[in-house]
Amino acid sequence: MKVLIAGGSGFLGTAVKRSIELDKHQVIVLTRRAPKNSSQIQWDGKTTEGWGYIVNEVDAVLNLTGFGLEHWPWTPQQKRKFLDSRVLPGLALASAIKDASHRPSVFLQISGVNRYGLRGEGTADESTPAADDFLAQITVHWEAATQPIEDLGVRRVIVRTAVVLSGRGGLFPLMALPVRLFAGGKFGDGRQAMPWIHLADEVGAMRFLLENENARGPYNLIAPEPTSNATFMKIIAKVLHRPYWFHVPVFLLRLVLGEMSVLLTEGRYSQPRRLLELGYSFKFPGLEDALVDILI
Repeated sequence: MKVLIAGGSGFLGTAVKRSIELDKHQVIVLTRRAPKNSSQIQWDGKTTEGWGYIVNEVDAVLNLTGFGLEHWPWTPQQKRKFLDSRVLPGLALASAIKDASHRPSVFLQISGVNRYGLRGEGTADESTPAADDFLAQITVHWEAATQPIEDLGVRRVIVRTAVVLSGRGGLFPLMALPVRLFAGGKFGDGRQAMPWIHLADEVGAMRFLLENENARGPYNLIAPEPTSNATFMKIIAKVLHRPYWFHVPVFLLRLVLGEMSVLLTEGRYSQPRRLLELGYSFKFPGLEDALVDILI
């Protein structure tokens, strides 16, 4: 199998690439940086110029693009970058596939469980409508950018992911930092959901959906164990042998982080219903085992 990955140079893309290559498949990465080897092709993330031809040669395309939400501060310019870095690459990939004489059999599109909103009654699943807040609407536009691919007869899989637990990047190192500095505690009242998934399951579920021909449409990539922020922070403290005592009030987080504080102070419970129904078995369904694997 020959696979094209857009967004393959980040911590998640690198892990996915490594996993696919371990099974002796060929991976080509679209990168905005200067190519380091023959497996990388430079693109601008907006057009098909200089790389569109490669779509004719691949069996699968993974769109993992998106500027990380952990980048602070959330200025209007930064928020525009969050949106454009997700939508424009998707439009370019859809255009390349439309123009290809030989199209890939599957297209995997990353998105986020924040599609369901930061508040809400009950537990969300893939059938839950999108919310109206900023983060939810990003996912709406993100997913819509590649929707035309389905009309071309290509199987499209959407992975709506939770916070990926990894020491290599993403939001998790920022969340664990107060605990490491002996100031661990809940954020706000601590009752808000803390959606998470171990990097091994993030990659494993993507591979599972990529290779399962019955997989189509949206799938929540989130651990099946519902976890509150208070529980999340308490278990980090337990694993790191640090105290859990410092309650961080919402107003302080808003003062320091501004609008970005919603990533820590709000969250809706979600479940991976369709992923479990399809038969995926989580390597790390429970938080403590996941954190021991990452932090110890």
